Amino acid sequence: MKPAAAAASPAEKPAMRPAEKGRRVVVGLFFGLLLTLGLALHRDYGVSWDEVNNHLNGLVNLKYVAQRLLPELAARPPFNQRWIPELLHYKDRDHGALFEMLTSVLGAALTDGDSRSFYFLRHLCVFLTFGLGVWALYGLGRARFGDWRLGLLVAAALVASPRLFAEAFYNGKDVVYMALYTLAMLTLLRLLRRPTAGRALLHALATAAAIDVRAHALHLLLVTGLMLALEARLGVAEAPAGPRPRYGRLGGLYAGAALVFAVLGWPYLWAAPLPDLLRFGSGLRSYGWGHSVLYWGRFVSAAQVPWHYAPVWLAVTTPLPYVLAGLLGLGAALRGLLRTGRLRHRAGRLDLLLLLWFAGPLLAVMALGSALYDGWRHLYFVYPALLLLAVRGGLLLVRWARTGLAARRVALALAVGAGIGVAHTVARMVQLHPLQNVYFSVLPAAAAERLFERDYWGLAYRQGLEWVLAHDAAPRLTVSTPHYVPFYNNSLILPPADRARLRFATRAEGTAAYFLTGYRWHPQSYADSLGREVHAIRAGGVKVLSVFRRGGALSVPAAAGGNRSGR
Repeated sequence: MKPAAAAASPAEKPAMRPAEKGRRVVVGLFFGLLLTLGLALHRDYGVSWDEVNNHLNGLVNLKYVAQRLLPELAARPPFNQRWIPELLHYKDRDHGALFEMLTSVLGAALTDGDSRSFYFLRHLCVFLTFGLGVWALYGLGRARFGDWRLGLLVAAALVASPRLFAEAFYNGKDVVYMALYTLAMLTLLRLLRRPTAGRALLHALATAAAIDVRAHALHLLLVTGLMLALEARLGVAEAPAGPRPRYGRLGGLYAGAALVFAVLGWPYLWAAPLPDLLRFGSGLRSYGWGHSVLYWGRFVSAAQVPWHYAPVWLAVTTPLPYVLAGLLGLGAALRGLLRTGRLRHRAGRLDLLLLLWFAGPLLAVMALGSALYDGWRHLYFVYPALLLLAVRGGLLLVRWARTGLAARRVALALAVGAGIGVAHTVARMVQLHPLQNVYFSVLPAAAAERLFERDYWGLAYRQGLEWVLAHDAAPRLTVSTPHYVPFYNNSLILPPADRARLRFATRAEGTAAYFLTGYRWHPQSYADSLGREVHAIRAGGVKVLSVFRRGGALSVPAAAGGNRSGR
C-alpha cells in the first residue's frame, strides 16, 4: 500500500464534485425539457395511416393471451368482440406486438375508453419510448467519445431531426424500433466493457424487446457474437486485472435468454416459436406491399425500387450538416479500420460496431432489392449510428484545424455554417409544426412536390377535417377522400361531438359536399368537377392537403373566421 496514493484520493474527490454536479444539472435539464416538450405537443398530431391497424395488432395478441391464460377474461369485452380476429389467422401476425400490447393495456387502465383519449395516450407513449432512445444515444456518445458533452450533442441532434421528431409521436413501429435498437446497442457496449452474467441478461432483454417490435432485430445476435469474439481475442490488453471472462459462456447465455425473452413477449410465437421467428426475421427482404411509390417524379412498385431509393430518401430528408459530417465520420472510421492493429484498441472496435450498425443494413437492402416504401422509415434504426459518425467527423475536423492557420479558418467557417444550418433546421421545425414529417432538407417546395411523396402518413387530414368542422355550421357534413383510411383514422382523434357530424361518402356516390385529398397517389391537380378549392394546407411551401367544396357558399360560424391559408 502506497501512502502517497492513499492521501491523494480524498483530495481529488472535492475537485470532481462541481464538474459532476454540473453534468447532472445540464443533462437533467435537457431531458426534463424533452419530457416537457412531449407533454406539451403530443395532442397536436393526427392519427397516421397505420395506427389503427397497429392498435388492432395489440388487441389481437392480447386476446390470444387471454384465451391461453385467462379464459374467463377472454369471454368479456373487448376480447369477445367479433371485429378482433383470431391471432393464428391474422394477416399481420408477423408484426411484433409488444409495444401495442402495452399501450392497449395502458389505454384500458388510464383512459375513458374514447378513441380521442386513447390516441392522445398512445402518442405520448411513443414519445416516451423515443425519449428512452435519446437517453440511450446519449450514453453511447458519452462512452464512445469519453465526454458527456459530446454525448449530449449527439442526443440533441436526434431531437433536432424534423421527420424523426414528428414521427416520435405516432410511429409506433419504426421510431419505437429505433429507440429499442439503440438501447440494445447501449447494453451491448456495457457488456463489452464489463462482461458479466447480469449485463448479458440485460442485453438479452433489450434485444428481445427490439425483436418483439421488428423481427429482423435477430441480427443483433450475430452482431453481439462478433463483438464478443473480437473482445475475447483482441481486448486482452485493455481488460482489467483478474480472472479472464468466459466470453463463450456469456454469449451462449445471452443468445438463449434473448430468444426465450423474445418468445415470451410475442404471443404468436408461443405456437411455433423457432420456425416462425426465423421466417419473420427475413422480413426486410421478403415483406410484400402491393402499391407503388412516387420516386424521382415517377411511380414505381415498392417491390422494385432502385438500389439508391433508401440513401437518396435519407439524404433529402436529413439536415445537410448531419449528412456531410456523417460522411466525413464514415470515411474516418473506414480509414481507421484499415490501419494495422486498429481493432486492438476499443475505439477501433467501437468504430467497427458503428459501421456494422449504419452501413450493414443499408448495403443489405441495396443488394437484396428489399421492398421499401414511405421513404426510408424501415431503416430509421440506423440513424443514431449516422449521428455518432457525424460527431466523429466533427472531431476529425477539430483535429485538422490544429494543423495550421489556414486549416483553422476553413474549419471555423465550416463549423459556423453547420451551426447556422442546425439553427435553421430548428426554426423550420417550429414553423412546420405539427407537419415536420414533410421536411425536405435542401429541395425547393416545387421540386419536392414533383419528385417525392408528401404526407404519406395522412396526418394533415386531421387539420382538414377540423377546418371543415370549424367553417361549416351544418349539423351533418358529408366528406369524401381518395381513401377511407386517413379520413376514418383522423376522425378518431376528434371530439365525439365533431365525429358525430361527419359522414363519409365515396367519390362514386357523388353526394359529398367536401372532398379532401392528401395527394399521395395523385400528385397532380384535380379536376374542377370536384368543386372549388376552399382551403389548402402547406408545410414549408409543400402543399399537403386540399379541401374542395361543391355547391353554394359555406355556412360559416361566427367564431370560425375566413382564413384559408395553411401552414
